[in-house]
Amino acid sequence: MTTSLRNRNVVVLGLGLTGLSAARWAARRGAHVTVADTRADPPCAGALATELARVPVLKGPFSDDTFAGADLLVISPGIAKALPAVQAAVARGVELVGDIELFARALPPGQRALTVTGSNGKSTVSALTGELVRAAGLSAAVIGNIGEPVLDALAEHEDGAPWPDVFVLELSSFQLETTTSLRPIAATVLNITANHLDRYSGIDDYAAAKERIFIAGGEQVLNRDDARSLAMRLPGRMVQTFGADAPAIESDWGLVQRSGSDASWLSRGDAILLAADELALVGKHNALNALAALALTSTVGAIDAAVLAALAAFQGLPHRMERVADIGGILFVNDSKGTAVAATLAALEGIGRPSVLIAGGDGKGQDFLP
Repeated sequence: MTTSLRNRNVVVLGLGLTGLSAARWAARRGAHVTVADTRADPPCAGALATELARVPVLKGPFSDDTFAGADLLVISPGIAKALPAVQAAVARGVELVGDIELFARALPPGQRALTVTGSNGKSTVSALTGELVRAAGLSAAVIGNIGEPVLDALAEHEDGAPWPDVFVLELSSFQLETTTSLRPIAATVLNITANHLDRYSGIDDYAAAKERIFIAGGEQVLNRDDARSLAMRLPGRMVQTFGADAPAIESDWGLVQRSGSDASWLSRGDAILLAADELALVGKHNALNALAALALTSTVGAIDAAVLAALAAFQGLPHRMERVADIGGILFVNDSKGTAVAATLAALEGIGRPSVLIAGGDGKGQDFLP
């Protein structure tokens, strides 16, 4: 594996935000860059023309000619690596990576990262982990599938922006398909439910892509309420688990009920940390998200009063169980980012009161039967 891009022929697949960031990165590394996109009018074509006017853009269906002479393909997460022309190039020995793999190869030694994936909750957990890491007295940058493309962030730090103590990366299954070198301090697969079945042969294929988050090492944070997450436990690895029951060992996280009370409390082992109803986040599923974020944060800093205060105050992200209004005792919640059946079910169950659901959108091959 050659990590240097200098004088290599790099073809970037897709000209959205990720593809544009990959083209910038490859160009600054001295590569000969070409961008290919099946669309007639890619969304970032104007930005590429302004910034990298000499980079050619190939538009239209991918073919063997698209990748002729390529040494490296950098695929955007929205493009399936199973496309025949892509697979034919790989069969000829052309290396296929994504932006996360390029990020991992260029990350300075000793730079710490925490990584998050899962079918549901990964944006909330990533953002919350960033807040908790900061509350623990460290600087954090939350990047990846949630926000700024990772290669743009990396370039900014190379150009003089202060390096964070910790990168927190939200990673999708599509990004993980082409990632092999990223070695986080800790990583989590929050849960596995049927999703993106228009891209995968089935849930096992989808879960296998998620499991790649553990491929290069790091402590594992697993959901003991989710059989597929828990089954990813690897021998010889440090492991923390979280779940809705009381933790059985001191290193694990859970929800407990105190004697004489119906309230749930977040705990680690026997240590009671915070009442679940003190969380600004809505729903039991978000209490579990909070436990996952605490587990990740504990691998880089102490869980002290400042961290717990930040946890209680965290309001969540827009369009994710976002309180819109409470009118006449009726709570209106915007959860329009919940595009998976399981995520919507968890949200409804977590509200804890009779609810009316207004839903629509792309089913993505999911099962909507009761």
